[in-house]
Amino acid sequence: VAPNFELLGTDDKTYSLESFKNKKILVVMFYCNHCPYAKGSEARILALQNEYGPKGVQIIAINSNDDAEYPEDSYPAMIVRAKERSYNFPYLWDESQQVARAYGGEVTPDCFVLDESRTVRYTGRIDDNPKDPNAVTSNDLKMVLDALLSGNEPPFTEKRAIGCSIKWR
Repeated sequence: VAPNFELLGTDDKTYSLESFKNKKILVVMFYCNHCPYAKGSEARILALQNEYGPKGVQIIAINSNDDAEYPEDSYPAMIVRAKERSYNFPYLWDESQQVARAYGGEVTPDCFVLDESRTVRYTGRIDDNPKDPNAVTSNDLKMVLDALLSGNEPPFTEKRAIGCSIKWR
């Protein structure tokens, strides 16, 4: 079962698993501002939320990076990025890094797909090419979401995420 959290979002609201109790599927994604892999996936994440939101899926992005060493990943910078890019998903600040540790997040982006009972059903990448959307040959996250929304088992439970390592304090 997925670990709970209580984190501040860029919209100045506090979120927990309970905040999304009406969603069939929750995608907890470790993410940040500075990583080229996260930046390369940004448009796809927005598109996924647009496509799957009406079907009961909610994506949330959590930034757990050390903002002292990476100021671009600070909470104020997160607010700016979320507004500039019109994020359609909550972008949360894990200042203590406890949530990333509890989930086992390793890189950005790194996805954890939770079903309705908030059991982790998939961990890993969005697809097989986070930097170049035109070179994607396997839409892993979409395949998992489609299977779960159809009442089926995911075709796989893990695909190694590709990205920058989470910057630990």
